[in-house]
Amino acid sequence: MARQHQANSIVFNSSWVARVHTICASAAFLCALAVGLSLHYKKIVKNGVAGWPQEWWPSVSATIGDWYPERNLFQILIALTSGPRFALVFLWWFVTKARHPKAAAAIAICGVIRTVSCGGQSLLAHIALPFLSPLKGWVYVTSSDDHDVHDVLMILYMVCNLPWMLGSISYTPQGYHESRKRRKIVASLFFGALPPMIYFFIRHKVQRIPGAYTHYSFFEWWLIVADIAFDSLKSAEFSAVEISVRTVGSSSAEIEKPTMPGSEARADLVQLSTKSVEPKVLSAVTQERESDSSMINTTSRTRPGLVESLFFSPVATYVADLYLSYCSWSVYTSLAISLFYFNIWELGVTGSELAVISTLTPFWLGIKSFRESVSSHTGQTMTRACVILGMTAYATDEPLGRLFIVVFANMALGIDWAITWSGLNDHINPRDNSLTFAAGFILANLSKMANHSNNPVWPIVDSRSGGWNKIGLFLALLALAQFASRPRATAPQRIVKGDDSRTWMSGVGLGGTTFALYSLFADSGTIVAWSWTGYPAKGPIPDVMSGAVTVSALCAGLALASSTSASRVVNHPAWLSVGAGACFVMYQYRDWVGYAGGLVYGLFLMSIFPKMLQESAFRGSALVYYLMWLTVIGLLLADVWATAYAFVPGGIYMRERTDIVLTAEILAIGCGVLNWGKRTIALAEAQSQSQSTDASPVSTFAKLKSRIRATLGLIMVLAMSVALYRTPQNPPVPHHSGDRLITAGIWTMHFGQDNEGRDSQRRMRDLIRDMELDVVGLLETDLHRTVFGHRDLTRVIAEELGYYVGKSGSRTQLPYLGCRPALQGKFHIDPAGWSPAETLLLQFPILNSTHHLLPSPNGELAPAISAVIDAWGIKVHIVVSHNGQEEDPLDRELQSRKLAEIMNATFPEPTIFLGYVVTKPHADRPAPYFFLTEDGRMHDIDHLDWDRWCEYILYRGLWRVGYARVSRGTITDTELQVGKFVLPKHGFTVVGESLDDRYIRSRKEDMPPGHLFNEAYYPPHGKNGHVYHVFSYPLHYRIPDYAPL
Repeated sequence: MARQHQANSIVFNSSWVARVHTICASAAFLCALAVGLSLHYKKIVKNGVAGWPQEWWPSVSATIGDWYPERNLFQILIALTSGPRFALVFLWWFVTKARHPKAAAAIAICGVIRTVSCGGQSLLAHIALPFLSPLKGWVYVTSSDDHDVHDVLMILYMVCNLPWMLGSISYTPQGYHESRKRRKIVASLFFGALPPMIYFFIRHKVQRIPGAYTHYSFFEWWLIVADIAFDSLKSAEFSAVEISVRTVGSSSAEIEKPTMPGSEARADLVQLSTKSVEPKVLSAVTQERESDSSMINTTSRTRPGLVESLFFSPVATYVADLYLSYCSWSVYTSLAISLFYFNIWELGVTGSELAVISTLTPFWLGIKSFRESVSSHTGQTMTRACVILGMTAYATDEPLGRLFIVVFANMALGIDWAITWSGLNDHINPRDNSLTFAAGFILANLSKMANHSNNPVWPIVDSRSGGWNKIGLFLALLALAQFASRPRATAPQRIVKGDDSRTWMSGVGLGGTTFALYSLFADSGTIVAWSWTGYPAKGPIPDVMSGAVTVSALCAGLALASSTSASRVVNHPAWLSVGAGACFVMYQYRDWVGYAGGLVYGLFLMSIFPKMLQESAFRGSALVYYLMWLTVIGLLLADVWATAYAFVPGGIYMRERTDIVLTAEILAIGCGVLNWGKRTIALAEAQSQSQSTDASPVSTFAKLKSRIRATLGLIMVLAMSVALYRTPQNPPVPHHSGDRLITAGIWTMHFGQDNEGRDSQRRMRDLIRDMELDVVGLLETDLHRTVFGHRDLTRVIAEELGYYVGKSGSRTQLPYLGCRPALQGKFHIDPAGWSPAETLLLQFPILNSTHHLLPSPNGELAPAISAVIDAWGIKVHIVVSHNGQEEDPLDRELQSRKLAEIMNATFPEPTIFLGYVVTKPHADRPAPYFFLTEDGRMHDIDHLDWDRWCEYILYRGLWRVGYARVSRGTITDTELQVGKFVLPKHGFTVVGESLDDRYIRSRKEDMPPGHLFNEAYYPPHGKNGHVYHVFSYPLHYRIPDYAPL
């Protein structure tokens, strides 16, 4: 192992570092496993679903962390592993730094972070799935100690594990081909085990199938083996390095100098280009393949005929590229909503979150053979086919199956976008494609606007829920066929790569711009919702007409990007100040001023987006696109943390801090814009000189820009046409005006996804229509978030049934209030706040609305809306709220006191409360019940209904004549509660009525027809899966004879 050269020195081969590391790590896990199986076999195989004999093999976490003495033995041995682990990271940096100093440093940093985040443990493979189990975790900080710290560290480990493995493969020194081959095999087996591991964990965690955890554990232990084996392979490279230890003062000449053939070693470049080239501005322009080369020179084709001429014409090629861009945006935006389905149904971390990193695949392009394979025309045809495969996910009814398909499609999408943007494919010009790609984003926005805020080719919609999946898929296959059949370009393009000194700036800038567009402008209604402050309207109303204006602003931004005269302004770094200022105005102000800031910000983002894409092609490194996706994912996670869900790890630190997310977003964009620098101006001058001497490229690129402008003009016309067509012409009308009857309901919508993960708008519409609701409080309905797909759950209901819509602002996520005319509005409080939204749908005009952010010192933000409606000349107060959960008793008490104060302030005026309370009826204080009824001076709709927990209806100043509870069916996880109320005669108030007067029960046969409920929902069959339950029929109440009506 070591040899002594002098009395004061020791020299040994560094391959022993890898060997000792392997021995210690293996011993730690194997000893813990052996002791655990011997002493606590049945205990460590038991889990929350089943035990022995259904479960017969233990998980890693149960083996190493649950019982004494295996837990202590493991921690001692894994602590011994930390020294060799850090030495291994250092030695790998030493071996690779000569040829690739920057890459070696980056890999070493990832290695150190990876080691520290694991607590000094060398390998804990189950951390590859950081969210999959509350039992798994860091070596020393388990989930039982601190769940948030545990999960954050495992996420960090997973993020660093990918560049560590792939970087080690890409930068294996020259001459170690066998070592590199083995690394590829082990890494492939490591990452290949993740999909089945996720599958079996969801079968265990979500479907709760006995025995599934045992199968999951096998893959978990395999990750341990693969991870240890991967690092053990470094002993081959380390064998060429010796470590010497000598006392201070001894001469280094006395010690044998280690020989290292690494002086000749080199690793493959991560750059997409195979050799470094100094950027020459003028040559970059002259060597750039112009548009008509990518659009195909039709005179070079050998296939005659009218069909071929049309199918391969520049216009057909442009349309195909535009539609493929639309498809790719549709597939990408479907990822978040597909994975978050599991979180909203489990109200916790489920493991599906790992799907968010599926787009990190551009790192594989650092492998030369893989890059050359997928960048060929056939290769990119295959990757695009895989992307389109994501559009077929709608065909399966299993949410898990849809998620797997969408994840696979997004893995291909990450590679396809990198190839397209970098210009590796001869059929694609990055400059031309940047404009087409941006136009595809706007087209996706328009399709959502036209389809009630749902993309018609998303997997969460089908023919029953407003999807146009089959038509969209057919058009995608046509576009793919056109792309695949294109004749080879006559003049292959060459993109001259610049130096990679600022590669990270290009990647971060492109990621910031992509996230900003995705998070704020993927739907035309998002920034309108940000600016909305309620009724009376003082700004744009969140309806389709305002959405058309937003789409027009995006079109104007892309038109600027395609304008030669405006390019010098838009591409100048000073243009960044305009975008930053607009973002500040959007955040800081409301109503028209805030909305104007949002429009300018959207214009700014779309104007620089093509330039960001072109800049990434100039850098030409796989690292650019890897950093781009890391930036997008980081900002996306920060955006989720800002929502302040109780089950989001670390959410408490980002709660109500939308300002931090926006600041990081602007800083990221600034990195990209400032990186353009003088090269951008010089490039424009070189283009001008080239254009003066060569008219053909100017003409062809001008044609492309003309097509882009024509497309933008068509999109604007279509947007205005959709707005005019979809805007209701007649105001809403209450169902029973002659009876002065108000039918109110409360329903928790679970973010608009039913049990199958489909959009639930149309099924909600059917039940609301049949119940003849005049006032509807919809809870958990703020969907203007990336994880919810930027949707508006009220579009179908409001437009087809006729409701006024009051919504909470997207930044605070308050309740929805819905009334019946065709206006829509979202309420807003603080720009940084968030909570489960509420919406109020009303068939009465909204006179005033106020948003309240209820006290929440510990838990999730709790919203409330108080609105005043005009019901046949009488002001009626409607209060909708979503209180915190029972885990935060102080929050619930403070929130209940605030609600009682709001309702007490309007006494004795007619008031209806529709709330998500989470309490047992008549529960003693500090439970919410008596705060609301006694302090708020409200009546329970039926105090004898003991079987309630979440939803409550309270009232005052009206006569309650009916009460029904309708089962949820498969739309959501919560029932619909309905109350019918009659307004007193003008000039009279209902005050001081006795308990007996309020509980004069009646048979339905004795009630007026307008007071009855829909008979189709009586048990046993009901309708569409809904029945009257709890009482098996609605309850009816007579009005006292003395009541003035």
